[in-house]
Amino acid sequence: MTSDTGAWLEDLTWLEAKARFEAGALVVVPVGAAAKAHGPHLPLKTDALTARALAERLIERLPAVAAPVVGFGFYPAFTSFAGSQHLSAATFKALLAELLGNLRSHGVRRLAILNTGVSTEKPIDDVAGNAADLLVLHMRELGAAAEKLLAVTAGGHADERETSVMLALEPGSVRMDRLVLEGPFEKTGATGDPSRATAFKGERILAARVDDMMASIVGRWPDLAETPAPD
Repeated sequence: MTSDTGAWLEDLTWLEAKARFEAGALVVVPVGAAAKAHGPHLPLKTDALTARALAERLIERLPAVAAPVVGFGFYPAFTSFAGSQHLSAATFKALLAELLGNLRSHGVRRLAILNTGVSTEKPIDDVAGNAADLLVLHMRELGAAAEKLLAVTAGGHADERETSVMLALEPGSVRMDRLVLEGPFEKTGATGDPSRATAFKGERILAARVDDMMASIVGRWPDLAETPAPD
């Protein structure tokens, strides 16, 4: 494989991965629930799909390597919703620490965690500590430039933001007849007003988040802005 942009780790051979690691490539570890409730209108895979989409857009702009999405995490608020998968904080931290350790043992010197959750923030920060080789990117802190597009900024889960992103990424998976929430979070698994969502907003939210990710990464490692990927 030859490219001057990034790649998914699973698409590389081990020799290609080794070459990129030895060249100092950034490895991005996306974290997004493979199955977690997102209201009556979004699929359980919403976080995982979003994490993969953000990582995909990042490696289109940067010669980084995107590791497989970590689909299991600490999501205690969703345990009562059917199908939602949840690990204890201790198990999640152990999982993440081991995955990062594996990458470091293979020579990775620069790592970024792309976290799409909220309850996962503290466990991830605990694992990251003050490691000089690791940058944590919490999605909740990304994409502020697109906030002006929102009709209702309140929410935070399966809301106007998240529903807009899903309309941009996979519109066929959004249950358009269920956008009006009938009850509080405890009943619906959602907050805010998803009925205001549009694909237009979703595309711009994604773009703003990637811009912020790029700024944070290049701010930490300026040389990555001009580093070509190895053949």
